[in-house]
Amino acid sequence: MSKTSCSVVKVATVSAPTDPDARPVLAVPTNIITGFLGAGKTTSILHLLEQKPAEERWAILVNEFGEIGVDGSMVEGRNGVDSGVHIREVPGGCMCCAAGLPMQIALSQLLRRAQPHRLLIEPTGLGHPVEVLQALSADYNRDVLSIHKTLTLMDARNLSDARYTTHETFRQQLAIADIVVANKTDLYGTQDRGRLESFVGDVCRPGVEIVYTQHGKFELELLAGPTAMMVEEGHTHSGEPQALLAADLPFPDCGYVTAVNEGEGFESIGWRFTPEKVFDRTRLFAFLSGLDVERMKAVFITQSGIYAYNMTRDALTETELDECSESRIEIISDRIDAGWIDNLTDCFVAGSQSYSA
Repeated sequence: MSKTSCSVVKVATVSAPTDPDARPVLAVPTNIITGFLGAGKTTSILHLLEQKPAEERWAILVNEFGEIGVDGSMVEGRNGVDSGVHIREVPGGCMCCAAGLPMQIALSQLLRRAQPHRLLIEPTGLGHPVEVLQALSADYNRDVLSIHKTLTLMDARNLSDARYTTHETFRQQLAIADIVVANKTDLYGTQDRGRLESFVGDVCRPGVEIVYTQHGKFELELLAGPTAMMVEEGHTHSGEPQALLAADLPFPDCGYVTAVNEGEGFESIGWRFTPEKVFDRTRLFAFLSGLDVERMKAVFITQSGIYAYNMTRDALTETELDECSESRIEIISDRIDAGWIDNLTDCFVAGSQSYSA
């Protein structure tokens, strides 16, 4: 059991603000960048941002399986306020299902604030991509968004594992693809490309292009052009108020918020820490590198700077960031370990209030 019990209590409601002076936003080129857990979606978006024309403003709507939300902090930490990049997160599961109303509110606020030349949508790797596309294509978005190509990232090595090939979401992500980005080709075995091309032929629409790449890198030009995937407007969401997610809750006295989620055969647990909680970088890295989980993402304020951590089955990476408002971590696994929070609090720097750059 954890040393300090801090439960998440969902309270209050969200409502859409109005801004009578906001200019109308019309026909924003919009791309969905999808893919299963660990396929490299966030890394690819970071590479796309490096290719963004300097005069353009881009908006990014990030959806995460867990309620804490880490991807937005990772992207913001690499792109300053003057970069022309505006980011919003919709944590808490599939953005069009469990968080339907917050998705539309976040999208409206993001478009109003950014007035973007391009919108990138990163759904959770465990979300329902067809429903996301339906929501973006709905009547109330039809004049605002111009749906361009959907790119699905995948790791061909997963095709030897029935947990992926039979997973409905994994197959849906390929079924809606305009382009399949076969990532991590430097790690493929001799049969992986052939297995991928056969699977794509079975699951995807005829003529879908396959682009092979490493480290999530591909050219900006792949985003151009309308999607060939036509969907009918699907399920609708009730107008009932939605409770605040853990990403929005105030901190309790213990200094951290805990949130759990489950679905699609996986569980997630995550924590937000008040910015006064500073971590020992060496002890933190030792704990993170010892995790045996499906996926882990985190941003931490340490005594030697701010760092992002990204764990897939291949490696744990550490990247220095410029800024971060608070420490956050999200773990996805088939089994939650109640002792993880003790390991994390053991990494606190005693009595520290800030980090030394």
